[in-house]
Amino acid sequence: MTEQAERSERSGSEQSGQAQAADQKAENDAGLGIDRENDGEVEEGVRQQPGRTDEDTDENTDENEEALTVELEAAKSKAEENWERYLRAAAEIENVRKRAARDVEHARKFALESFARDLLDVCDSLEMGLEAAESADADAIAEGSAATLRLLSTTFERYGVVLIDPEGEPFDPELHEAMSMVPAPDAEPGSVVKVIQKGYTLNGRLLRPARVLVAAEPPADEGEQAS
Repeated sequence: MTEQAERSERSGSEQSGQAQAADQKAENDAGLGIDRENDGEVEEGVRQQPGRTDEDTDENTDENEEALTVELEAAKSKAEENWERYLRAAAEIENVRKRAARDVEHARKFALESFARDLLDVCDSLEMGLEAAESADADAIAEGSAATLRLLSTTFERYGVVLIDPEGEPFDPELHEAMSMVPAPDAEPGSVVKVIQKGYTLNGRLLRPARVLVAAEPPADEGEQAS
């Protein structure tokens, strides 16, 4: 009886120790946040995770391809639109260039239209003077020629053509061309004593210089005798 009691006591002690160990482990697991009952479910979920990732990857790939396709179509459409704009702009520039060339050519051809029209009156006056010269006297011919010259001068002035007649004025190399230096005791040295050919300017620009004779400096001996 004593031996059985000891065995029973040892068995109870072992069971009590196992129970305490199990309780201690449960407390430790609870402190670490470990749920032993759900370990299998977690592992199963981990094993199933790769399958779901492949599906998600395929879906993302399809979405990316669709987005890229949309962007590519939009880029193509924008490129075509820009190309059409370029062609229209190039055509417009070419039209402007052609119009400008026509305008320049037209201006070159007909720039003198008004001037030529006014010169017709001068031409008519000359023709009438020649017809009248057959029966008119010298005074009438001279008067008609003077009238024609006045008409021509008026036409010139209307278009900015100004006569240069510098007789008696100081010689100006910008407007005059000296043909010769001549002695002129009654004229200021360096002044124009005679105009051989009159000059003209167009709106301030020299068309033709006046060809003139210029008074020369008096000889030195004459200056000493005069003093």
